[in-house]
Amino acid sequence: MKTTKSTAGTKTTSAATKTKSNKNTKGKSSAAEGLRELFEDSLKDIYWAEKALTKALPKMAKNATSENLISTLNDHLTVTEEQVSRLEQVFELIGKKASAKKCDAMEGLIKEGESIIEETESGPVRDAGIIAASQKIEHYEIASYGTLAAFAETLGEEDALALLQQTLEEEKEADTLLTDVAYNNINFEAAEEDDEDDEEA
Repeated sequence: MKTTKSTAGTKTTSAATKTKSNKNTKGKSSAAEGLRELFEDSLKDIYWAEKALTKALPKMAKNATSENLISTLNDHLTVTEEQVSRLEQVFELIGKKASAKKCDAMEGLIKEGESIIEETESGPVRDAGIIAASQKIEHYEIASYGTLAAFAETLGEEDALALLQQTLEEEKEADTLLTDVAYNNINFEAAEEDDEDDEEA
């Protein structure tokens, strides 16, 4: 009798849990209803992200010590400014005014980069941290532009697609350049500092 009661109770609880987990989150009144709206919202999101990055990159370059890293960050700043202009062209192509919507993901990634700078001493270790933070940003952008390109293709926005794919390739190239900078010197110099610290201890 006890076993049967326990099993029935478990089934009831399981069913209740299942019903609760299937409940959908109600969207905001301004929530996107179709793919085109989602595409436009995503464009606003990455537009904010790129503009925020034009302010963050100079700070990263200022706190880096490797000439190669400084040069790579400054070069990417120029590319990022071009990407902002390209996004404005995309907005124009789809008949919308360029406008930004705060990107929580980019804000978090930039803050993480700032924390790394604050928590490391100037030199190879900080440089390695700046590269790590920059690559996280690049990977986010690669994912964003890949998705935007897919949306544009589905919506038949061929001209917008070409511009978005151009930016996507630039972000992939930036990620590769950062990897090269890390493996050419910085990561090894940072590791050597660890060895020196261990010897002193």
